[in-house]
Amino acid sequence: MADNQNVQAPLTQEAVSEQNEIRLNKLRELTEAGKNPYEITRFDRTHLSDEILSSFETLENETVTIAGRMMSRRVMGKASFAFLQDRNAGIQIYVRRDDIGEESYADFKKMDIGDILGVTGKVFKTKTGEISVHAESVTLLTKSLHPLPEKYHGLTNTDTRYRQRYLDLIVNPEVKDTFMKRSKIISTIRKYLDNQGFIEVETPMLVSNAGGAAARPFETHFNALDEDVKLRISLELYLKRLIVGGMEKVYEIGRVFRNEGIDTRHNPEFTLMELYQAYTDYHGMMDLTENLYRHLAQEVLGTTTITYNGIEMDLGKPFERITMVDAVKKYSGVDFNEIHTLEEARAIAKEKHVEFEERHKKGDILNLFFEEFVEDHLIQPTFVMDHPIEISPLTKKKPENPDYVERFEFFMNGWEMANAYSELNDPIDQRERFKAQEEQLAQGDEEANTTDEDFLYALELGMPPTGGIGFGIDRMCMLLTDSQAIRDVLLFPTMKSQN
Repeated sequence: MADNQNVQAPLTQEAVSEQNEIRLNKLRELTEAGKNPYEITRFDRTHLSDEILSSFETLENETVTIAGRMMSRRVMGKASFAFLQDRNAGIQIYVRRDDIGEESYADFKKMDIGDILGVTGKVFKTKTGEISVHAESVTLLTKSLHPLPEKYHGLTNTDTRYRQRYLDLIVNPEVKDTFMKRSKIISTIRKYLDNQGFIEVETPMLVSNAGGAAARPFETHFNALDEDVKLRISLELYLKRLIVGGMEKVYEIGRVFRNEGIDTRHNPEFTLMELYQAYTDYHGMMDLTENLYRHLAQEVLGTTTITYNGIEMDLGKPFERITMVDAVKKYSGVDFNEIHTLEEARAIAKEKHVEFEERHKKGDILNLFFEEFVEDHLIQPTFVMDHPIEISPLTKKKPENPDYVERFEFFMNGWEMANAYSELNDPIDQRERFKAQEEQLAQGDEEANTTDEDFLYALELGMPPTGGIGFGIDRMCMLLTDSQAIRDVLLFPTMKSQN
């Protein structure tokens, strides 16, 4: 795009302030001349830039009307080239004094990088072969009062990029592409599940009992009812109520909130999808997960082989399925089938330098071994099955081995991507599990669940055998867009206040 390059030196803070003042003066002059650049309420475009670029053969010499932000300009006396960026891409415009008139051309030369323009003109190719629009009229639609970051150095400060995402989207085209893909990922999920007969629902965000996950909730006060409430940490318990009510196949995509730290894979508010299906189990959820991920990759990326941080992951092959006990044995050499008491579990943990707390039981220690020795190895798509009952308070026991439950976690790239159960539908057992959670809470576990009497009443009415799963949408988007941090796939991630 040699015709539209615009070289400028990085701006100092003093230069930025000076440019702001220059632009404000231009705005005053325009307003005094009766050319207020904010009074236009509508501008009808006939085409977007990518439509022109992809359909040049049919649009050559045709008149089009486009609009967008001027990202660069090169003035050459009586003619100028500029680059206009719109929603999907951008296109060069050629502006000549003899075509738009002397006054309009003088106005155009006073416009600034960052101004939003409307242009009508004919589609053509320059001598260098670049598809462009030969302007017949140029309209200033919005005046920009701040200079954009300099073109070649761009906007690279990550704190500024996250705080001022609008600026990031303007100057870093790949960022916009990431969020366009995120939108497609979510819409593809919806279409896939809708076609499978699932019903999308919405459940409360403000709840009196934040259950369904091991996480610490945010708390607030509801003034109208004079009650303390919490922001939900999960979607699970309300969706299961709907299964009790006979809806049979339900899902929800929504924000949940967990009062935890921030790192490359965690944000205190994030997007979770949970779905529940009556008359199936965790094996049914495995099949659904495998088919959904394969479909997503094909629809969004056009391939079932994805690359993240230079590592290829093949979604086209059958996903590996392994029990947690076998995975721990494979990567640590410790066989928990041969460990029968808490004392033995503590002894092997000390021997292997796995730290545990006094409240931890044998199943908790198995999970600590899994986190320490196994997770980082699970690069290719893998279902890790059959978790210990101690870490799974809402899951059905395995009939042949009640120390373990019918649960799996889905891993890729060493990350947990989904968590699924054969849902516990025995209200007596569920009450006992809640009681055990209450005891852990009393011992200082701030992430333990509390008893939800209304949910227990729903179970007592009868919930059919059910499979359920939760997907982390943000991590899914990270993998499918090769984004290195969760903040890169959240338009407005949580940031510490600058005040």
